[in-house]
Amino acid sequence: MISKGDKIYSILNGLCPRCHQQKMYRFSNPFVVSDTLKMNEKCNDCGLKYKMEPSFFFGAMYVSYAVGVAIAVAVFVVSVLIFKTRLITSFYWISGTLFVILPIILRISRNIWINFFVSYDSNAASKNR
Repeated sequence: MISKGDKIYSILNGLCPRCHQQKMYRFSNPFVVSDTLKMNEKCNDCGLKYKMEPSFFFGAMYVSYAVGVAIAVAVFVVSVLIFKTRLITSFYWISGTLFVILPIILRISRNIWINFFVSYDSNAASKNR
């Protein structure tokens, strides 16, 4: 069971990786393309600055590549093994799926990247007050 304190909890919910209290993104809907990557400057509960240095989230590009490949492989396996589609049809399914969920992949990749560098601290919110 996923609960507060687990990195996966912060990654899936887009929460501050240190205190798991505040959402990192200004807008909850990732499908508004102009607002997909707009983040808060810092956490209001623990004070963690999300953009720790200029270009911090460039590393998330590598994570998004890995996430995209994993999803593409999963879609390929499902389309070929379960639905018995031809290779070109599975390519269309992969392309369509990646296009539709691109905003989610971008956010998840940023969440994974920041969680590489910041650990959960159950006392972080109370330290900032």
